[in-house]
Amino acid sequence: MRNSRQNTKLALAATAVLALGLTACGTASDPAAAGAGDKAAESGPLVVAASPTPHADILNFVKENLAGKAGLELEVREFTDYVLPNTATQSGQVDANYFQHKPYLDDFNRKNGTTVVPVVDVHLEPLGLYSKKARSVEDIKPGQTVAVPNDTTNEGRALQLLAEHGLITLKPGVGTGARLSDVTDKKGLEFKELEAATVPRALNDVDAAVINGNYAIEADLKPSEDALVLEEAEGNPYANFLAVKKGNEKDARVAKLAKLLNSPEVMRHIEDTYTGSVVPAFGAPAK
Repeated sequence: MRNSRQNTKLALAATAVLALGLTACGTASDPAAAGAGDKAAESGPLVVAASPTPHADILNFVKENLAGKAGLELEVREFTDYVLPNTATQSGQVDANYFQHKPYLDDFNRKNGTTVVPVVDVHLEPLGLYSKKARSVEDIKPGQTVAVPNDTTNEGRALQLLAEHGLITLKPGVGTGARLSDVTDKKGLEFKELEAATVPRALNDVDAAVINGNYAIEADLKPSEDALVLEEAEGNPYANFLAVKKGNEKDARVAKLAKLLNSPEVMRHIEDTYTGSVVPAFGAPAK
């Protein structure tokens, strides 16, 4: 009896596998079925990975105030690091992301073999130097410790900010790809390299820290008021944008969101909510 039951189970399993195989083959070779799959990919909610502040906040403003009228169903998923949003976009776990700038994405794609591409610029978060001990750049002295982000593009960006304000000297021409090895004169300072999201938490343990704008806001810092120095917004290459896996740029849902993110309503929301700590990276709204 046991052997008979086992044989029956094996036969059923084989039938199921065969049916599954035939279904898979039929889908792959049937243009109509493939087209239906493509349409399905553009239906349902558009799932966007985002850093909590200001990215998810801006997306939630769109979701609550603009998306319904545009016929867009939007789902926002918050991530607190700079890696998972891109890997999730590449794998299809999410449809898009909104958290990064072009130098970071270029570096990430090169190192990870991903094919994530920008769709539309939305805002800029000026990088700033903060301290709970110093009241000005002049108060930062030899022997003190400065924390900087450790990812390639943001560390270079941080070092450029420090160099512009006379705290260090860099090799000529290193640009935003600068590393600590490119510092020719540390002027007596010590540096602590940390993952960008953790830098604000180290502020009590160091003399100063260069912090990304979104993480500064999350830590209840007001960049426009609390930073000793901030990046200049004009001509800044670090605008944050909506991004998708290459090939998904023409998804109708993505196009709707891109238009909404560059709307007069979003511009006013950014200006009114962040008062200079986050600034729009697109044209002025129509009067």
